[in-house]
Amino acid sequence: MSAATFSSLCFSRGCFWKDEAKNSPRVMKGSGKVKISSIRGSATLPTKSLQVEDGKTQKSEKQVRIGLLGASGYTGAEIVRLLANHPYFGIKLMTADRKAGQSIGSVFPHLISQDLPTMVAVKDADFSNVDAVFCCLPHGTTQEIIKGLPKSLKIVDLSADFRLRDVSEYEEWYGQPHIAPDLQKEAVYGLTEISREDIKNARLVANPGCYPTSIQLPLVPLIQANLIQYRNIIIDAKSGVSGAGRGAKEANLYSEIAEGIYSYGVTRHRHVPEIEQGLTGFASSKVTVSFTPHLMPMIRGMQSTIYVEMAPGVTIEDLYQQLKISYEHEEFVKLLEKGVVPRTHNVRGSNYCLMNVFPDRIPGRAIIISVIDNLVKGASGQALQNLNIMLGFPENTGLLYQPLFP
Repeated sequence: MSAATFSSLCFSRGCFWKDEAKNSPRVMKGSGKVKISSIRGSATLPTKSLQVEDGKTQKSEKQVRIGLLGASGYTGAEIVRLLANHPYFGIKLMTADRKAGQSIGSVFPHLISQDLPTMVAVKDADFSNVDAVFCCLPHGTTQEIIKGLPKSLKIVDLSADFRLRDVSEYEEWYGQPHIAPDLQKEAVYGLTEISREDIKNARLVANPGCYPTSIQLPLVPLIQANLIQYRNIIIDAKSGVSGAGRGAKEANLYSEIAEGIYSYGVTRHRHVPEIEQGLTGFASSKVTVSFTPHLMPMIRGMQSTIYVEMAPGVTIEDLYQQLKISYEHEEFVKLLEKGVVPRTHNVRGSNYCLMNVFPDRIPGRAIIISVIDNLVKGASGQALQNLNIMLGFPENTGLLYQPLFP
């Protein structure tokens, strides 16, 4: 359904929409009286709009009906958490094959306060009462399911199934043929701050991976401005254990992870082609990277430390100023003051990406550090940011959670 159609629907139902929210009155209840206060922006709206009828305050339904496929995983749980404070999006359908018949509160007790539909198997899902879908299913299973969804739905896919434009490259790295090549042609890669205009008109958005998000956000502006060399890009990235998903795996047991660091996917991590595809798209020739990820004994958080060679005549100040110009008006990407080192603690639970650039002791080289929460900006937060854009809402709606510290 198009944003214009949603807009008409929204007005007909009497809800707040876009700029109207800025100056519309809000009904508040206090001391037995009805009070009116102004709303400065959509992000300050209550979770559900209120209506006054016969002297009683009643909750009204949210206007955009959301389907959540794969609700029992970490990214699905984050979608539920974020949408709890979204004034327009309400979950009407949740699937989880292994947890079918259960409530979200029984699977994730921290979400017990959420009044949501019981989870069903994907094969039993009814999409007739849904406007948009977040797909949080495992890689390799998503293509067939999305292929069978109604064409009217807006879809954000959090798996890797539609991230690689070249389907032969997908088969090489993921070990199975792509079964929806026509859909792949339609999919828009959703690195929000870089591809915002393409996302606006998309029906299917491939949400970026967590590592590629933390890496491309600092590197794309520098490559686009020809400030760094395409060769000798070395990326040392570290992630919390939640990035490996919720499935029971021996390698993710506490005794296997705690008090140590584990390097994995050395030379063959599946995010490599996604990173190189994204960077090459803004370069005049192929960009290759040396990328090694590490699993850290923490639950969430991600840091990418990136070593680059500057172009002839370029200085650290040039890199810093380019990043400053690129992101000074962005809500969620922040370049820190010179000399301040980004820390994963300072983005925990939020949709922010913090970054900074430092001179290497080797002349002509620079060190870039970027941090995100792998489950929010690296997954569900960016997915919500993208769906907001696809449906014409302010992209920060439902995302203004401040980082959780300490």
